[in-house]
Amino acid sequence: MAIRDKLSGNEAVAVAMRQINPGVVAAFPITPSTEVPQYFSSFVNNGQVDTEFVPVESEHSAMSACIGASAAGVRAMTATSANGLALMWEMLYIAASCRLPIVMATVNRALSGPINIHNDHADSMGARDSGWIQIYGENNQEAYDNEIMAVKISEHKDVLLPVMNCYDGFITSHAIENIELLEDDVVKNFVGAYKPEHYLLNPNQPIAVGPLDLPNYYFEHKRNQVEGMRKAKDVILEVSKEFEKLTGRSYGLFEEYKMDEAERVVVVIGSTAGTAKAVVDELRAKGEKVGLIKVRVFRPFPAEEVAKALANCKAVAIMDKCDGFNGKGAPLFNEVCSALYFDETKPLAVNYIYGLGGRDVRVDDIEKVFSDLTEIVASGKVDDPYRYLGVVDANC
Repeated sequence: MAIRDKLSGNEAVAVAMRQINPGVVAAFPITPSTEVPQYFSSFVNNGQVDTEFVPVESEHSAMSACIGASAAGVRAMTATSANGLALMWEMLYIAASCRLPIVMATVNRALSGPINIHNDHADSMGARDSGWIQIYGENNQEAYDNEIMAVKISEHKDVLLPVMNCYDGFITSHAIENIELLEDDVVKNFVGAYKPEHYLLNPNQPIAVGPLDLPNYYFEHKRNQVEGMRKAKDVILEVSKEFEKLTGRSYGLFEEYKMDEAERVVVVIGSTAGTAKAVVDELRAKGEKVGLIKVRVFRPFPAEEVAKALANCKAVAIMDKCDGFNGKGAPLFNEVCSALYFDETKPLAVNYIYGLGGRDVRVDDIEKVFSDLTEIVASGKVDDPYRYLGVVDANC
């Protein structure tokens, strides 16, 4: 039976971690993810978990401790944001290349500089090619659900890759919403006991983790790592189906919202999807053929599936909550355009960079995007494919 409660996103994730009861949690505080280990440390202090809680001196050390714990043969989890994730950079690649199923709550925050503690996606998008699976949540319920599913996805024998459970700082992390929690025993049975096939503390099968890899072997190991990422798509869908049987909540690689006969579509990640859905509802009520795709899984990117979902629309606006600094669009835009490249009847595409440093995105902002798409469809061309939404002066 579901347990109804009112929790912030951070507290909901910490509750999920308590129910998972990992062997080790290592963390260092940074806004806005600090509450995750803070709440979890109270569970440790109260004897509600068996976890070894390791308060470290930096985020680099937090990930290092998780790597050591996971390699030794226990479940390891952590949480971070922004500059903390950046300080982990070296160790992110090591965790992934060692095929360690670590789960990290990644509370999205703008990267410095200038110093900013508010939400955008620069941190996790900067780490998008580090070898970690990335799953993004729209709200508190999804942050909770994704944390639980991430464990089962990462530990699957065909995957064995770490997972970032990404959700928006303050908007999701600190806002309190109604949420349905699973009972502790249900979560325990869902994730199961952690039984790694290979681990350092197995005296019957000595192994080395992370040794020097010369040219004779390095390429093959990286190729094998890619295979784990490719297989993750099917595993994510498999785990999501199993989770749906428990909860009734359905998750895929992305969500299609009112996409039936949609001619103008917005593609977005994270909490902004809630605002965009309200605009879609409003325009649909007026008879306009609009829709929305909310990308949930960014790594591995569901290229073929997204291309199929957009096959019949006329124009699409891809909204990025970070910049790519390449002069040719931001990360989500580049992924979607790449997915559409081989389609003969691909829609006209435009990129909107918005919300940097926590800049509000309002209903009228999304309405403007759909209005621009109307003009693009009418003209049959995109004059400026790289646009900034809500900035005072794009040339400043």
